[in-house]
Amino acid sequence: MKSKYVILASALLISVATFAQKDQIKNAEKALKSGDAQGALAQLKDAENLIVNAKDTEQAQYYFVQGNAYLDLANKKVEESKNLSAAADSYKKLIEVEKASGKQKYSTQAATSITNIKGLLINSAIADTQANKHADGAKKLYDAYLLDKNDTINLYYAASTAVNAQDFDTALPMYEELKKLNYSGKGTLYLATNKANNNEDNFANAKERDLAIKLGTHEKPKTEAIPSKRGEIYKNLALILVQKGKIEEAKKAIADARKTNPDDSSLILTEANLYLETKDYEQYKKLVGEALQKDPNNADLVFNLGVLSANAKNDADAEKYYLKAIEINPNYTNAYLNLAALKLEAEKPIIDEMNKLGTSAKDMKRYDILKAQREGVFKGVIPYLKKANELDPKNEDVAKTLLGVYKALEMTAEAKALKATMN
Repeated sequence: MKSKYVILASALLISVATFAQKDQIKNAEKALKSGDAQGALAQLKDAENLIVNAKDTEQAQYYFVQGNAYLDLANKKVEESKNLSAAADSYKKLIEVEKASGKQKYSTQAATSITNIKGLLINSAIADTQANKHADGAKKLYDAYLLDKNDTINLYYAASTAVNAQDFDTALPMYEELKKLNYSGKGTLYLATNKANNNEDNFANAKERDLAIKLGTHEKPKTEAIPSKRGEIYKNLALILVQKGKIEEAKKAIADARKTNPDDSSLILTEANLYLETKDYEQYKKLVGEALQKDPNNADLVFNLGVLSANAKNDADAEKYYLKAIEINPNYTNAYLNLAALKLEAEKPIIDEMNKLGTSAKDMKRYDILKAQREGVFKGVIPYLKKANELDPKNEDVAKTLLGVYKALEMTAEAKALKATMN
């Protein structure tokens, strides 16, 4: 008989506990409705140990209220990143519970909230990077990726942002994951200019873009190819490994990538860059030749060879590749910019010598010669800067550089005309 009383007592305890957790969830809902998200979380905390053994419907309700409370705090900018992630975790647990039970009451709302959280994380990350808070931005982008692993571009941006933060320990596993996924990022942009605000909008596909043109809301349609990002991914992966003294691992990573993606010419440049970093110039030259032989009329490839040559302080080759890129694609903005920057480097030694001169007749004569040389440098870059400004009129740095050149050459009329377009 005694054992029956024990069983009965246990049943009563379970019953009391069940009522208690129901009350706590209800109290949490009331607190949240009154705007007290912290109070709601405190109520739920008291029921935390009991919820594991609760009914599926109560577990789902618990995680739904918890997710809403965390999201409310995030919306109030209280530890925004932390609470957005916590809210997403709660919603994911809710969806798992309802999926297992076959009863879906909150899942649709939770899925919508997760999508909203993802957007909030990305927008907050963009704000962080604009404020040079790259480490915070990288974490938020990675959290956004964890919410939706199909959207791998967020992992790519998280890794790139971590590199900008000089947080290579964080960036390395992200790049390794991108390598494992064989992420490319290659695609197509379907663009058209919005007549209302003159901004260039991107459309999901050509059909949507063409419909906007037909409706008259947009004009100037154009299609741009998004190049593969594998080269950049493996370049950064290799550079981080080199920095850590793992040179053989870096070489193996790129060799594996080339085997997996034999048609991705950007990886040849990445491997060339690695040998440049490790001062193996013979192998570097061999790979450069291989890249050109493989795809001699690829403007991006030729341009990147120019960048590699410039980094190697081989200005003659850099100029040759930039000019070749322009020959292949006369509208290659970055080739004009880099060519101008390359030629402007000749100004520094001239200025340095001018500053050391005295006031003797001999020095003044030399000064005039150097001044003419400096003016020659400026005159030489004008065509490239003008073309870059024509192709990318919104680029303030290009316009400012060109304006500075005009002023240095006392080209008053040209400077005035350019300044009028900048206002």
